[in-house]
Amino acid sequence: MHDVAITDDMIRLGQFLKLANLVDSGSDARRVIATGSVEVNGEVELRRGCQLHRGDVVSVGGDPVRVA
Repeated sequence: MHDVAITDDMIRLGQFLKLANLVDSGSDARRVIATGSVEVNGEVELRRGCQLHRGDVVSVGGDPVRVA
């Protein structure tokens, strides 16, 4: 697992997927989230606007990344 630093107190899931290079674009983020391929803290997340905070773990296809 690797950490990806954010500058604010929170970040939305779609933005974080792009920041962490887990997807290439917002439309890719929307598609991946809609298919149920994204987990936040071990649970499937279907909301692109889900708010993430430091310490949250996001996984796409089993590749975990922690919000730092």
